[in-house]
Amino acid sequence: MNAHRGSAVLSSTSLKVQPAATGISENHRLRLFSGSANVPLSQEVARYLGMDLGPMIRKRFADGELYVQIQESIRGCDVYLIQPSCQPVNDHLMELLIMVDACRRASARQITTVIPYYGYARADRKTAGRESITAKLVANLITKAGASRVLAMDLHSAQIQGYFDIPFDHVYGSPVILDYLANKQLSDVVVVSPDVGGVARARAFAKKLNDAPLAIIDKRRQAHNVAEVMNVIGDVKGKTAILVDDMIDTGGTISEGARLLRQEGANQVYACATHAVFSPPARDRLSGGLFEEVIVTNTIPIAEENRFAELVVLSVANLLGETIWRIHEDTSVSTLFR
Repeated sequence: MNAHRGSAVLSSTSLKVQPAATGISENHRLRLFSGSANVPLSQEVARYLGMDLGPMIRKRFADGELYVQIQESIRGCDVYLIQPSCQPVNDHLMELLIMVDACRRASARQITTVIPYYGYARADRKTAGRESITAKLVANLITKAGASRVLAMDLHSAQIQGYFDIPFDHVYGSPVILDYLANKQLSDVVVVSPDVGGVARARAFAKKLNDAPLAIIDKRRQAHNVAEVMNVIGDVKGKTAILVDDMIDTGGTISEGARLLRQEGANQVYACATHAVFSPPARDRLSGGLFEEVIVTNTIPIAEENRFAELVVLSVANLLGETIWRIHEDTSVSTLFR
């Protein structure tokens, strides 16, 4: 697999899935629509499924209100709406809710919201008095709008699945990243969790990466988006360290982790995350020479100003497309990840 740094978008080949949906007839009841958050990803998913995105009008009125109209009959159809709730989060979330409502009122048989990146996922519990559990609120809004099912990728907290009273399929971007790393044939690898909360994710990643050893970075968070790294638990000296997380936001946690790994003697440091949120000053922190590569997926579109030489972007379109097809055909999704 060839990789081009800075702007590469790579397809997942490790899944060994066949485009079973290729050649869907025009009369098939599966319909695919895209919100405005990540149209290129939706187009890739549609190509995998051998179909076109459904026609839809999206516009904004002068006062900022959003308008959506489905431009074909979906009566009795199984509709899949692709929309990550990335920045601007509130606009994209509201657009998704309007899309769901429009499909429900158009008599769709089943409405599945495909949310590659689930915004507000970090507000999954109360850490102080008088706080909102916003991840649960968003779940309530999606359900109340009329969604029949949810498909999401790499939730920040797996417990969010339990916030929904409708079927929920949780898939992972790790097969795409693992495939890319396997082709690099890195030696003397240690997988590193950037914090204690991510140990389960890192352990699962390490197991699939030829049972690589695991290290943990112990940190103390002083405030939102601010982290103070304390020490490394595990041996990283002379090794190729792979930091694994679900998302990179401002880049503070993962860049401080990389700095510490370098101090502890790591020869090379790679960063891997499914969601490239990249809020300022992420680009400056990630492009400072700490990393050999920063490997992310295209669940969130990455603006040109947020790209840098060490960035590698992998596509999860085939994975999402295969999952959509399996849901539609009532076959197993979990076997994709075994």
